[in-house]
Amino acid sequence: MTATNPSTKPKRARYIVAASGCVLAVVAVIVLTIVLSENVVYFRTVSEAVKDRKSQGTGRFRLAGAVVPGSIDDHGRTVQFELTDGKHTVTVVHHGDRPVLFKNGIPVLCEGHWSATRAGAPFDSDRIMIKHGSEYKPPKVDTTKKAPAA
Repeated sequence: MTATNPSTKPKRARYIVAASGCVLAVVAVIVLTIVLSENVVYFRTVSEAVKDRKSQGTGRFRLAGAVVPGSIDDHGRTVQFELTDGKHTVTVVHHGDRPVLFKNGIPVLCEGHWSATRAGAPFDSDRIMIKHGSEYKPPKVDTTKKAPAA
């Protein structure tokens, strides 16, 4: 008859719990990676988007550029305008609301997809975001003027 060491059962239980925890952590990382990668919307300049138009197909992405001055054609809830990065220009047809700051010459990100993969097809957008610098500059205040006497 062999004697079993009473301390081996608690050690084995600890190893099983630790191994199970590691397996769960790996599974959680894999699942989160899959879920997050499905929700990523890629950002492309106009030139990159034009170059990759056929390989991109009609998948969603964000198109970055500046609104060409004088190109805004407003039709109520739909607006058509030209977007450029200085090298290439594309037509954007936006459906829905626009930001209040949307105007000629402003840098924007338009979220949507190509309406077709052929050259010259417009970019269909359903979301416009205004791009701005990462540095805040407060408005200049003239401190030389004195307040009027009451």
